[in-house]
Amino acid sequence: MKKKADIGLFISILSVSAAAILIRLVSEEVPPLTIAFYRLLFTVLLLLPALLFYKKYIGELLKIDKKTYFLMIGIGVILSLHFAFWITSLDYTSVASSVILVTAHPVIVAPVAYYFLKEKVSIVNILGIIISLFGVTILIFGNYDLGALSVDSLYGNILAIFGGIFAGLYILGGRKIRKTVSVVPYAFVVYLISTIVLFLMCIFSNTSIVGIEVRDYEIFILMAFISGILGHTIYNWSLKYIKASVASVALLGEPVGSTVLAIIILSEIPSSFTFVGGTIILAGIYLTSRK
Repeated sequence: MKKKADIGLFISILSVSAAAILIRLVSEEVPPLTIAFYRLLFTVLLLLPALLFYKKYIGELLKIDKKTYFLMIGIGVILSLHFAFWITSLDYTSVASSVILVTAHPVIVAPVAYYFLKEKVSIVNILGIIISLFGVTILIFGNYDLGALSVDSLYGNILAIFGGIFAGLYILGGRKIRKTVSVVPYAFVVYLISTIVLFLMCIFSNTSIVGIEVRDYEIFILMAFISGILGHTIYNWSLKYIKASVASVALLGEPVGSTVLAIIILSEIPSSFTFVGGTIILAGIYLTSRK
């Protein structure tokens, strides 16, 4: 099962790497909160048949205790905040900077997982985390012109950092709940709560969720299937079989995947810093996953 979890983790990282590219393809007039709302809404709708088809999932949902439900509701709120901050950051800063900063949360996850989940972190694991973060630093200097720092880009980077913090908390919560709850019921409840919260955010902020082009809806569905089902959901499944710190650092592969997809789809050629930093990140992920 550990081998399957590793394969699943790889597929999920590759899938979430497409998220930033797909978001960039959405029409500029569509607000970030609207994008986040529809991404989660369509992900919930794609999960619904699996939930209804397998009666065991319905039975499991009915047997979950109140404490676990409250925890999943909290995780759903955290996920909505992650998407709200991160997708909004893409309006103010570059894809590279946003994706890098939102995935630089292992420094939070590893120590918290050590203290609260009692997950052991070896010297090699710590070295892997440090190496990965060093690779992220190289990527930042390679893709972000520090001399051209503006108020908008600074605001975007701050939003991405907050998005990363909530992503780390989302991983920790998922790691805890997935020990006792199957992935489909867990993902359905968390995504549904996140969808509801994002809908309320849109209502209270007067953000329109209507008048959207058909092409954008098609992108939302792609986003839900690729980044939602193949990305987040398979990632949530793997959380039961791998350490939270490993799962967190593995997400540092997302900037590498996003860069490759940007070359293929958007014709954005990265600097040599990107290739060097990406190689170092992958080396760090390997060391962090070692026993």
